[in-house]
Amino acid sequence: MALVASWLPPTREHWELITYLWQFFPLFTVVQWFNDFYPQGKTSIPSRFNIPGKIAWAVMETPGFVCLLYCMFTIPATQGIEKLPAANWLMAALFSIHYIYRAIISPLFLNPSMSPIHPFILISALSFQVINGTCIGGHLAGYGASTQEDWAGAMIRIQVGLLIFLAGFIGNMWHDDELREIRRVAARKQKQKAKVQGEKGKEGKVDKVYEVPENGLFRLILYPHFFCEWIEWCGFWVIGGWGCVPARNFVINEMTTMIPRALSGKRWYIQRFGKEKIGSRRAVIPGLI
Repeated sequence: MALVASWLPPTREHWELITYLWQFFPLFTVVQWFNDFYPQGKTSIPSRFNIPGKIAWAVMETPGFVCLLYCMFTIPATQGIEKLPAANWLMAALFSIHYIYRAIISPLFLNPSMSPIHPFILISALSFQVINGTCIGGHLAGYGASTQEDWAGAMIRIQVGLLIFLAGFIGNMWHDDELREIRRVAARKQKQKAKVQGEKGKEGKVDKVYEVPENGLFRLILYPHFFCEWIEWCGFWVIGGWGCVPARNFVINEMTTMIPRALSGKRWYIQRFGKEKIGSRRAVIPGLI
């Protein structure tokens, strides 16, 4: 059953159009290089329209893998495909695992707290996820490689790409947890202080606490979780092959929207902690940016 006739899941013609247009997404990120407005996380702003961070994050990040899986289970029948290659399901699984962690496990179960998110960010991120998930899902569901023969001779490429993906995924989770640890330490201190002072109700609340992380790649860059995520998706692209246009678009689109965010974040860190504290750290790519 189509959720949106001929668009979700998309027909081949509409999928090709969406995938073609999606490669121009970086043009829309140009404004980010000249504007630090990003009402989320450490740069969240007071607004009556703000949505609780954990809820907003789950809502805006979940549609990507949902759309991908929806395409995987609906498009093959329309193309006369009885069974998709195992490599297609491998890529779908990797994409889904990343976003189950990122959209559900991380915000709802691991993060001690999250700043409110403005609806502008939620709508923008949700739109990105729907389009990106549809592009990649359509490719994996039969509009791209659809037979075992299409993957002939790709075993080494798949293995190399998988190792790159896993290295990035592990690095992404590890550096995420370093940021969480700052909040966890703050929560323990606040709980202890509230206990000593007898402040009821204060124990369960975690105030905003920001520090400059010192471990892992944080010694070199301020946003290693961004950097590691790019490594993940480069590995994903390697698995799909040079001709996997949706995977290539994903890598480029993520980098073009996240680099200016990291640079803006570096300016925020310098303003809050001073140049001396930040030292020689780059924003997001060791030794370069």
